[in-house]
Amino acid sequence: MSIALWIAAAVLALAMLGAGLLKVARSRDQIVAMGLTYAQHFPPAVITTIGVLEILAAIGLIVPALTGIAPVLVPLAATGVAVLMAGGIVTHIRLRDPLAKSVPALVLLLLAVFIAWGRFGPFAL
Repeated sequence: MSIALWIAAAVLALAMLGAGLLKVARSRDQIVAMGLTYAQHFPPAVITTIGVLEILAAIGLIVPALTGIAPVLVPLAATGVAVLMAGGIVTHIRLRDPLAKSVPALVLLLLAVFIAWGRFGPFAL
């Protein structure tokens, strides 16, 4: 089970790193042009803040586990990702986006919950 948690954490960290870098490196208009239309409903500072949180979550999912320094940060980062993804799902629902736009956030939410459960519980680091 520990291997499954490591794989889930790696996948989630890569997804968060990619999404975070996109939000930090691109302007709101560029993000909207890529088809991520939810961005037009938020100020640029909010989008950048979400991107920074996603990057920090990616770091928090991997680095503490690898170094053994403050390993409790791994399930805390996973919990933070779950909150971010829940917010993303709520945003898509409020904007009446097609269900398909919420599926990636739901998958990432489930991965984050799995990691938080495993690392807070029976498979703590």
